[in-house]
Amino acid sequence: MKIKSLADISTAAKEFISQMGEHKVFVFYGSMGAGKTTFIKAICEELGVKDVINSPTFAIVNEYSTDKGGQIFHFDFYRINKIEEAYDFGYEDYFYSGNLCFIEWPEKISELIPSDAVKVTIKENENTEREIFLSTISH
Repeated sequence: MKIKSLADISTAAKEFISQMGEHKVFVFYGSMGAGKTTFIKAICEELGVKDVINSPTFAIVNEYSTDKGGQIFHFDFYRINKIEEAYDFGYEDYFYSGNLCFIEWPEKISELIPSDAVKVTIKENENTEREIFLSTISH
């Protein structure tokens, strides 16, 4: 799917949601500034989150509630220095909770990513356009 500008992001988020299926864990890859947090924010808004949605860079995880009573966990592992930090906050309780998990910088904890997670790659093109690719994880 393509996002030609920020004006198109909610349409792309709706398309993404239609392709999620039964998957719960989504790992987002892209360079710094590619739009991972911005896209996750748009997805959460389309899923009915009314909370303030921002990057959990310092908290590592933010928890959001949907208007239908669901929970979404949004992770940013950019600032962790060693995998033990993920163990320390009990990543399994989140990843295997049955709730949606959106994970930024998953390369920092690659060995902990569930095998059924969906890889979401955001590629920057010219003129602020973004392309989003979904694929399965290969461990």
